[in-house]
Order: sequence, then structure tokens, then C-alpha cells
Amino acid sequence: MSKPILSAHFESRTPSDVRLAQMKYEERKVKPQAVINVGIGNVSLPTNPAMQKRMFALDAPESPFAKGVIRYTSTVGLQETQDAFKNILSCEGFDTSKLFVQVTDGGSTGMELLLIGVCGAPGTGEKPLMMIDPAYTNYISFAERIGRKTVTVKRHLNEDGKFSLPELDKIEETIKENNPGALLVIPYDNPTGQLYDYETLKGLARLCVKYNMWMISDEAYRELYYVEGSELVSIWGITDADVPGIEGRRISVETASKVWNACGLRIGALITDNADFNNRSVAEYTANLCANAIGQYIFGALAHESKEQIADWCKGLREYYKELIFNVYNGLKEQEPGLIVSSPDASIYSVIDVRNVVKPGFDAIDFVLYCAGEGSVSIDGVETTLLVAPLKGFYDIKDGEFNPGSTQFRISFVESPENMAKVPELFVKLLRQFEAQR
Repeated sequence: MSKPILSAHFESRTPSDVRLAQMKYEERKVKPQAVINVGIGNVSLPTNPAMQKRMFALDAPESPFAKGVIRYTSTVGLQETQDAFKNILSCEGFDTSKLFVQVTDGGSTGMELLLIGVCGAPGTGEKPLMMIDPAYTNYISFAERIGRKTVTVKRHLNEDGKFSLPELDKIEETIKENNPGALLVIPYDNPTGQLYDYETLKGLARLCVKYNMWMISDEAYRELYYVEGSELVSIWGITDADVPGIEGRRISVETASKVWNACGLRIGALITDNADFNNRSVAEYTANLCANAIGQYIFGALAHESKEQIADWCKGLREYYKELIFNVYNGLKEQEPGLIVSSPDASIYSVIDVRNVVKPGFDAIDFVLYCAGEGSVSIDGVETTLLVAPLKGFYDIKDGEFNPGSTQFRISFVESPENMAKVPELFVKLLRQFEAQR
């Protein structure tokens, strides 16, 4: 008897690089005593106290769920939830008077929606999304899912751990060749940890105006930056006064996941200063009915936080991550000076490049699968393995092109400080173990 046939798309699917190690580890029959998972940005810190208060009191008299009824919200989202996203921006000094907020099921759903909204028709390759490689792998995956094209300009990880952006004229050449519909930037970058400054963003914004492109900024990590003397940057800090014509083409992707430590809440937003984009995006999202109603209510608590409360929360997170990231950065360099580790400037990620310390033919995915499926080493007398994300899937590589991610990995600073302190020794020992048997 013949079997039902999967679609060509499903047949081609493999797990996202951020989930690859975890899925392989779950299949492992004999597991080590301990595992440290830094392959995915699954924040383990408690969420904001105002959000916790609502989360622990869903049956309180003032809760809309007090009687056990959970109804759909409007497609655009609860007004209070929209106001929460605006309040955060307003507390950070940005004018929100002309902004439109659409609440989504996590930032991921917002990514998929914006691809539909700014790119050409599916399957045509017209008006692709332009990204700066390496770029967050979900944008590539969603584009493939819905038949939209992506094009990239590539950064290079230098020996000093700094990622170099291409010159603006090189970026402009790529725009002329591909006629993209939008440019995506991640100012507090995932996966590299690179921090963009305003002058860089303004230069990119001028290109968006010149070539009539949307400018999209993924601001999941907006408050997380660690460079002394740097300032908080956002697409909402670039106005017509800086770049005439930029207003009306700005879109940001927002999320409760990272700065607000609520990955599992699955609440995000698309914010724009273009009424038509907002109206059409909400119309498209009516098929989804609405975002998570309970999640919206919990996140809505931030609509009532003061400027001082928002600032104190973000300052505490910056201090926590800065210490964590620098400790791991220094530990990796001490354990193996030949490693190239990206400069710890922003977000909650670092890239490790092993190109100087491995034998020819090394493949990052093979190492990740080895650690998840069979590798382990003794750390403080405990057999332990490490889950990391290979960076191959973060590069949008065309046929025949070399993939710099073949020797690169992303680590997420999401485990406890005690576990993160073990990562440098664990990574280097596992790498040497893998190389010895290869």
C-alpha cells in the first residue's frame, strides 16, 4: 500500500540550528550526569515583578479570568498590552504618539507577518528581505516557509573578535542588484553580540529612503548593551530630522521574551509608524484570531510601570549580563587562546570561532551532534556535556558559497552563573575530545 506524500517543503525541513542540539540530546539513550544548554536563548531569570503579580493572581477579582472564562481578544491585541509596549518606548525617551502596535504570539509571529507585508509575491523572488549575515536563523526559516526570498551582505569575524560591517557602498551595490523590499537590522545583534551605533543606523536608513525600502529593526534586546559610554539606540530614535523620509517606513519587532524574561509567555508585537502597514497586517492576522489572551494580560502590567521602574529593571539586567558575559569571554580565552570569541558588546550571545584550533574538514554541526549524542567530559567530578548552536544556519548561503559558520558557534547566556562559569572548560575539553576521535 502506498504512503501519503509529504509536501516538498516538509521533506526538505531539518530542525532549526537553535533547537538542533536539544532535539538530538533528547534522543540520547545513555545521558551523562549533567547537561548545560546554551544552544537556545531560553532565559531562566524570573520575569518582571509587575508581571509576576498578575501571573500569580489570575483568579483575583480584578483579573479578567477570575471566573475561569478565557475569550478571544481583538486581533490587534488588548489596548493595555499595546500601551505596555508604548510605555516601555516612552520611558526610554522615544515619541510614541504616531506609532501603531499590533500584538502577536511572540516576536517570531511578528517576523513571519512582516515578511508577508514587505516582500514580493510568494515564489517570485521579487522584493526580497535584505539581511546582514550572520542573521537570526528564524528569518531565513520563515522566508523559506512562506516562499519569500532573502538576500544578504556579509560581516566577517576578525581575529580580534570584532565583526566588520561591509562599507555602505558595498551594501548599496547589493541593493541595486536585488531590489529588496526591506532592510533588516538587529542593533543589539543576535547572534553576534555586535552593537550598532546611531551613525551606522542612520547610514542604513538613508539607503532605505533612497531605494524606497522599509527599514525593519529587531529590538528584542534593546536595553542590553555593555560598552562603556554607549547609548541606547533604536529605530525610533531616527526621525525625519536625522534622515528625511525615514518616517512612515519604520517597523520594529518587539518581544516579552528577552528583556522581560518571559520566553514562554509568547507575546510580541509589530510596531510601525505606517498606518496602512498596520491595518493590512492586522487584517492578515485575523486568520490567527488573536495572540495569547493570558499572556497579553500578564504583559499588560508594564503599561503602568514608571520611567524609574523601567530604568531600574533594565539597569539590573545590564549589570547581570555584563558580568556573566565577560567572565565567560575571559574564561574561553584562558582555556584556549587560539579561540576567536566575539566582542561582548550587546544582547545575550557570543560567537566562538574555532578555525584556528581545529583540523581541516571540521564541521560545526558534527561537533554539536557529537556533544549532544555521545560526548561528555568530567567537570568537578561530574560527567557533563554542552549544548550549543552551530552558526551554519545563521548564514544565508547560496549554492557554491563557503559558509563561515562551519567553524562557528553561538552560545546563549541563559544558564545560572554557576553553570555559565563551567562553559569555557567544558567547551574546550569537548572540542579536544571531538578532534582526538575525528
